[in-house]
Amino acid sequence: MMFSTDRLCEKLRAFADAALIFSEENRRYFTEFPASDGVLLAYGDNALFFTDSRYTEAAANCIGEELVIDSTNLYEKLNKIFKDNGVKKVAVENNKLTLAEFELLKEKLPDAEFDTSDSLAKAIEDIRIVKNDSEIEKIKAAQKIAEDAFSHILTFIKPGMTEKEISLELDFYMLSHGAEAVSFETIAVAGKNSSMPHGVPGEYKVQNGDFITMDFGATVDGYHSDMTRTVCLGTPSEKQKEVYETVLKAQLKGLEVLKDGISGKEADTAARDIIEQAGYGKNFGHGLGHGVGVEIHEAPNLSPRSSHTLKEGHVVTVEPGIYLPGEFGVRIEDMALITKDGSINLTSCPKELIII
Repeated sequence: MMFSTDRLCEKLRAFADAALIFSEENRRYFTEFPASDGVLLAYGDNALFFTDSRYTEAAANCIGEELVIDSTNLYEKLNKIFKDNGVKKVAVENNKLTLAEFELLKEKLPDAEFDTSDSLAKAIEDIRIVKNDSEIEKIKAAQKIAEDAFSHILTFIKPGMTEKEISLELDFYMLSHGAEAVSFETIAVAGKNSSMPHGVPGEYKVQNGDFITMDFGATVDGYHSDMTRTVCLGTPSEKQKEVYETVLKAQLKGLEVLKDGISGKEADTAARDIIEQAGYGKNFGHGLGHGVGVEIHEAPNLSPRSSHTLKEGHVVTVEPGIYLPGEFGVRIEDMALITKDGSINLTSCPKELIII
């Protein structure tokens, strides 16, 4: 396998002679090799991956022996490459690099001029934001595992079970059915706790009449999935049903308007208007959705402040919610692939209110 850095190198020519990529997610995106240590160097039409002895053999097998270099004396090696190839201006990930890491770079690579603008970050975003067929298949595989976990959890939940037991069961199912990792810390919150959009599963024991909101996903070959379902244990109240139907109506509208050319702000507004018209505008505080790929939250975003325009090949979530502090909350989330004329819903789980 070779690096997929051609587009990066092409964009790089406009603002720098080389780029140093330290972030784990971007290294994996361009090399398809997972490692907790390493740096990717792109310059001219070339790319090299530096990593330590824990990974050199595996990286060589994955990427190619001629492209992998032991990171012992990393900065001496980088200085030599820069000198031999006339590299003067080096771009860094200004949205990923820590101040301490940058200070070390300046100390160890004294002859380099560093581009600390957002040029590299924007170039990488432009590349990553549009998913190719291989990426979409990985996201679909991750979503299939998550959906199977949802089907399983519906048979698992019983009164008296804790939120933590529910979240751990979702994790165990995904990890034992093909996920290399969970996408993020699984959310399973019930009753009054469901009014917290990113509540942490605890020792609360679910009981009849509770809404249970579960937000979770699986990771396959570095690509994430993301879904949320709210179900009811026992009989819901009329208010619970009204709020649920409002969120569902907003979610369906958000999906309906997705297409190439719509702005993230317009998509958010279409769903948000429905919630506001129902009188719950102040109870929907977060954006409608976000991009999903090698990171669980990536461009583009769908929110009142979004500056993105959706394009064919983007994968985004649509996840409106209503949260009533001290009472309950509802969120429904699907992932969708933007197409030229609309979108394809990558989530097939039912969304009508499920009573267990």
